[in-house]
Amino acid sequence: MEPSGHPERRHSSSARQPACRRRRTMGALAATAALVPALLATSACGGPADAAADADHQITLMTWAPADTGAADRPGMTALAEAIGRELNAKGGLAGHQVTILTCNEHNTADGATACARQAVTAHAAAVVGSYSQFGSNFVPALEAAGIPFIGGYGLSTPEFSSPLSYPVNGGTPALLAGSGLQLVEAGCKTVTLIRPDTRAGDTLLGYLAGALKPAKVKLIDLKAPEQSSDYTPIAEKAIGDDRQGNCITNALGPEPTSNLLDPYRRLGPRNTLLASVIGSFQQSVVDSTGGDSGPLGSAYATGWYPPESSHVWDALRATVHGYGDGAVPIDVSDPGVQTTWVAYEVVQQTAARIGAGKPITAKALRNVLDSGESIDTAGATPPLGWGMTSMLASADSPRLVNTSVTYQQVRGGRLTEQQQGFVDVRWVLAGGRPPAQGN
Repeated sequence: MEPSGHPERRHSSSARQPACRRRRTMGALAATAALVPALLATSACGGPADAAADADHQITLMTWAPADTGAADRPGMTALAEAIGRELNAKGGLAGHQVTILTCNEHNTADGATACARQAVTAHAAAVVGSYSQFGSNFVPALEAAGIPFIGGYGLSTPEFSSPLSYPVNGGTPALLAGSGLQLVEAGCKTVTLIRPDTRAGDTLLGYLAGALKPAKVKLIDLKAPEQSSDYTPIAEKAIGDDRQGNCITNALGPEPTSNLLDPYRRLGPRNTLLASVIGSFQQSVVDSTGGDSGPLGSAYATGWYPPESSHVWDALRATVHGYGDGAVPIDVSDPGVQTTWVAYEVVQQTAARIGAGKPITAKALRNVLDSGESIDTAGATPPLGWGMTSMLASADSPRLVNTSVTYQQVRGGRLTEQQQGFVDVRWVLAGGRPPAQGN
């Protein structure tokens, strides 16, 4: 097990290598390197040299995610961030500013998240973008103290939806669970068993699912599962129970535990139980690896934040991965972490463009544009996003949760497809209200 509190770059092969480093721009910029030699230099992460650099002509952004941990790994998120940086610089930079992308291994630990945040502060990052961590209470205070906005986190912790410096692009796990509940109500479920991690974060999931099921008087069973186990047979047996009509399961485990759960589920072979999950627990790559329609995920339901991977919404993402990914780490376009990182960088690009040509892109300048509440279009990946007062959720716990929409998906023909076209707004569930009247 790697020591916590000392995250290193994802590509590091030795603990002696730097925690994060500046990414060199692509060879296509070599011809113009004489114009910006200081900006294209490779150096250690952070430090006084960053503060002394010509901030008017460059911008430093940071993305972190856990790697080499097993259950929570999301290395595709940092790999995509680096690819986006290479593409931006190859096309003239971010609103004319050369971009430095810093990445950090968060290790899925509180100390790791804190250390990554400190690196962002030391490097004078203008924003932390599209990152993954469940330890918001550890990293958010450090970013707040430095005035660094957190744009498009994965949505795993309460501070991401309450900090005035957080700008979430999705509804996090709360929206997924609320959406899964509503999807299963529409499917005719009479009993829903939630398989979720036996963790503090897992404890918070029950209420959102319950809020969706209660108006329809659907029974909810809470089934805690260890985050890491080689045998989930007892969990699968309890969830399936007597396998009667109307029996449904929704899974909120991580990708690796979910894969381990699917094997005993397949062996048990339930005939009547409906299997559902939230995107992030499984995705298209898991459907493929488990046999498609003939596997345990055949006909399974899924609730996601975004359109399925097959949507043309992701064509630009695919082009960036194919054109600027370095191949060292696979970038799975169906991974919701990768998709979230893509959307977050889209927000950054539009925000930077609104600051205006020739003006420094600073943390404060980014915050000012985002706080204006002006709508940002993500080309169909989400509804238009804005963080003004009228967009905020009527919730004391999650006022920054502005995107309350989800998508309903289902495995058909071995592919995750739209079960229902467009976005479904679950705001009433997240706000603790009542379902809207029919026809509204």
